[in-house]
Amino acid sequence: MMNLLYWALVALVVAIVAGALGFGGIAAGAASIAKILFGIFLVVFVILLIMAIIGTRKMV
Repeated sequence: MMNLLYWALVALVVAIVAGALGFGGIAAGAASIAKILFGIFLVVFVILLIMAIIGTRKMV
């Protein structure tokens, strides 16, 4: 799961660098990839968090 967050951050850095250098199309593409990857990361994180909470409640 952390690998997904790593690639989202890499895409974000690529978008920032490309935007600073004036490559608008590449920056927009990298930014949209970063948004998608971060959204997937958040969904997976929330699902795993809920599963962990439910799992610990049954044990107590």
